[in-house]
Formats: sequence, C-alpha cells, structure tokens
Amino acid sequence: VIERPLSIIKELVENSLDAGATEIDVRIESGGAELILVRDNGRGIEEADFELALQRHCTSKLTNAEQLRELQSLGFRGEALASIGAVSRLNLTARTVDIPHAFEIFCDYGDLSDTRPWASYPVGTSVEVADLFSNTPARRKFLRQARTENLQISQLLKHMAFTHENVSIVLHVDGKKVINAT
Repeated sequence: VIERPLSIIKELVENSLDAGATEIDVRIESGGAELILVRDNGRGIEEADFELALQRHCTSKLTNAEQLRELQSLGFRGEALASIGAVSRLNLTARTVDIPHAFEIFCDYGDLSDTRPWASYPVGTSVEVADLFSNTPARRKFLRQARTENLQISQLLKHMAFTHENVSIVLHVDGKKVINAT
C-alpha cells in the first residue's frame, strides 16, 4: 500500500539495493508529492522481465519456485512498481550490461504504455514518479507537509546509508543536495 512519498522511496531504494547498486541518487520535489526520482547503477531489468516489473503479483526477482524458500531480497519489484504506478505517473527506464540500449515504459495511473527502446542510457534503473495521488484528490489532501516528508525521507536514507556502507546514497530536495553519503 502506497501511503506517502516515504513508502515509495523505501521500496525503490530497496529495489536498487537488491539489484546490486553501489550508487543511488534520489531526487524529490514538494516532499515527493510532485516528483520522486530514484536512479541506480544496479543490474537493470532484463528485456523479458521489463513489462512484468509493472504487473501486479509479478516479480522479476525470482525465477523459480525454489527461490521462495531462500528469499534474499528486500521486496518484490513488481508489487511495488504496480502499486506506485496505480497512484501516479510512473516512468521506468532500465538497461542491463549485456545490451547497448535501455528500455522504457510509462504507467499513467495504472494504464501501461508499450515498452520502447531508449538509446544511450547507462547500466542501471531509473524510476520517476510524478503527480502522486493527483487522480485521487481526497487522498492527496491527507499527505503530510513537504517539510515533514523531506525530514522523514532524509532520516530513512541516512539509516540506509549507515546500514549499507558500501553504497553511495545522494539525496536532492527541491534541487539542493542534502545528503551525500559516499
């Protein structure tokens, strides 16, 4: 359940960590209500799994049933992205090391576009979330103030940087760098 920008950032950064990222860049505007952007240099998403990443009850993190017994991930990418895409305008771009181009897909409040190739993109994943809860004004009204969200997001990312000391985590809030944990 996507309650607020903090829950989105937690899910997306955990996805980055699961993908083996060593660099994670987070950008937010208006406490995350207007924009959340999480970019990483992890493994990316394979072309065959790209559309599955945005489907409900799907995951690109498990390839067989036996892996359920030995879970070593922080979450299921498809569950988070599908939920986030249902309440926002989501743009997912990813590239793996073995292909020369990336793939991109949009989700506009649950409506998926076709996957398309995207040239000249670094290895990793980028998730841009815009206009959170704009399709449900009553829910948007209950978001906390931007200052409160900014503080809680900052605390979360400091904790994640502390517990993942081999990962560089950078946070920009309204264009200003507020965390540079490298």
